[in-house]
Order: sequence, then C-alpha cells, then structure tokens
Amino acid sequence: MKKRTEGQRDRLTGEQTEGMTDRSYHVIGLMSGTSLDGLDIAYCRFSKIKDQWEYQILEAETIPYSDPWRMRLGNLENSTALEFAFADTEFGHLLGQLTQSFITRHSIHPVFIASHGHTIFHQPDKKLTTQIGKGSAIAFETGLPVICDFRSLDVAHGGQGAPLVPIGDKHLFAGYDFCLNLGGFANISFDKGNQRIAFDICPVNMVLNHLTTQLGLLFDEGGYLASTGCIDTMLLDSLNQIPYYHRQPPKSLGKEWVVSSILPLLNHSGLSVPDLLCTFCEHVAIQTGYNTGQQWIKKLLITGGGARNTFLLERLRAHVIPQIIMPDPLTIDFKEALIFAFLGLLRWRNEVNCLKSVTGATSNVSGGSICGGTLI
Repeated sequence: MKKRTEGQRDRLTGEQTEGMTDRSYHVIGLMSGTSLDGLDIAYCRFSKIKDQWEYQILEAETIPYSDPWRMRLGNLENSTALEFAFADTEFGHLLGQLTQSFITRHSIHPVFIASHGHTIFHQPDKKLTTQIGKGSAIAFETGLPVICDFRSLDVAHGGQGAPLVPIGDKHLFAGYDFCLNLGGFANISFDKGNQRIAFDICPVNMVLNHLTTQLGLLFDEGGYLASTGCIDTMLLDSLNQIPYYHRQPPKSLGKEWVVSSILPLLNHSGLSVPDLLCTFCEHVAIQTGYNTGQQWIKKLLITGGGARNTFLLERLRAHVIPQIIMPDPLTIDFKEALIFAFLGLLRWRNEVNCLKSVTGATSNVSGGSICGGTLI
C-alpha cells in the first residue's frame, strides 16, 4: 500500500465520517474587490469542533493587477457583449494562474478554491448580479474544484445577493457586536433578536481611490491627502441626503449606483482632490456612526483596506460610539477572502451560506456553482 503524503492527508481531512467531532478543511479563498487593489488570496484551515467553527489564515497575499487589467476591469461595464465574454474567460484564466503560482510558491494542498470573482454589474432590483472570472478556467489552471457564482441564486430568490459576508461573521467572529468592513464599500453585520442583519452603508475605497487616480496615485496612503483637505459642508450635506441612506435594509450597493449618485456630486463641486477626500471621509464616518448608534453595542470589529487609512479611522472615532477593535494584520487585510473560503466550505457541505434575513430573499440558500468537482 502506498503511503499518503502530508499533502494528501491535508486534503483528506475534510472527508472524515459524519461521526467525527473534529473536522478540518484546507481551502483557498479568492477576493477581487471593487476598489481594484488586486487579487486577495488566502489559504485557510477551518475546523469544526462540536458545533463551533474555528479558522486560521495559513498563507495570504495580495497580488496587484497590472495597469491593463485594472483599466479593463474598471471599464468593462461599457464594453460589447463579445468583449465582456472574452474578459470573463481570460480573467478566469488569470485568477487560476495566479492561484496556481501561489499554491506552488507555498507548497500547499487545498481541497478546493472558492472564488468571489469581480463584480461588474449589481442591480438586484432587476434580478441582476454579475461577477466575472469563469470558474471552469480557474479549475483548468489549478486542477482543483472551484466554487464560484455565490450571489445569483439568492438574487433569483428575490434577494439582494449581498452582503454575503455576514454568515461568516456569525460563525467566525461571534465575539463582536458589529463587524464593519471598509473595502470598496462599507458594509456592516450584526445580530438583532434572533436574526443576522447586514447591509452596505456607503462607498469607501471605490470613491477614495477614484479621486486619487486624478493625481496619478492608486490610493491615499494613510489618508495623508485627506488630512490636508477641508470639509465642504455643502457637499457633505448633499451626500448625506442621498435617498439610499434613509432606506431600511435589506439593501446593497453597486458601482452603477456610485456612478449615478455619488460621482456627479463630486465632479460638479469644483473642489480640490484633498478637499474631496476629506469631505468624503467625513461622509463615511457620519454614515457609519448613524448605523452604529445603538447604546448596547460595545465592540466594533473593523477590517478591510480602509482600516489602514489613519485619517478615516480618526474621523470614525469621532462619530462612532462603540469601542473600535482592530484585529491582527492578516485578518484586517484578508477577512473577505477568508470568509469566501468559508462560504465555499458551507456550499461544499451543502449547508446554508446566504441568509434571507440579510438579503431579503424568500428563503435561505446554499449558493455557489461547483466547477471541476463534486460535493462530498
């Protein structure tokens, strides 16, 4: 009989019998956010001991996109159908190649890959949400099963298809009253009664990075440029009066909304980039404070690229009541990739990974298409 290698043992730990109380899975999560920073790759271990899930991020990297890919992704919604189809396939091969290089570089042995893809369209009111990065192409490049297309089943059930992270917050970060992610958008997740509630608060890095590109910069490191600007109260009032902010959840945001509702206000303001950055950071802080104002909230976990923006955090502390808690650097930077790995695991186990209390769907679902593999 051949001996199993260590890697084979790793891959088989998720295939123990149902009677086992300690089950472990090694999974790669891929996340490509609307801020276009790059591809987040996280290799994670999940263990279920009795009814509790535990996690560890074993290896993680952010791989920046090339300038041509950043431009292509940023403008793809305006392309032809044929250009879109080519991009879907080619981006899938790119994700697969980057992931295979990551696997080789770290000598790791994941069971499967869970990929969020890159959102191009998100209009759930029209039953539309589209993420590119074809799962079959990723499976071809890596030789591993791939779980992708996490949002569309929920949208088909009448939901927003977003946010998806809250079930991960519920199982992996239950020790916090609120979980706030500051990525392309700010989204928040918390328990209310016996239900998990979550929604997008407002744009963050998607807008801030858009502004800094006007100065030839990819982002405002540490919020330095914003700190040199001044708040324009007229623009701030206009931003805070946008109807979305006064709607009750479930609700979610997409790039199309930013283009139609946010960018015209910024473009017509006549302000300098530092003043726009400063004003928009204040807007994010006000909206976050408004949505975390309950006195019972004690601990607010903050993750995402915006957590690296010192000026934004300063403004958040001026408007937010709860104690702001910053986790370890890996969790700050890779929480979304971690949770998409976890969502893939729930789909792999055919368990609910999208909550109707969050999205407004008619039922909870186990969303995600599996390419190149079968359920165990």
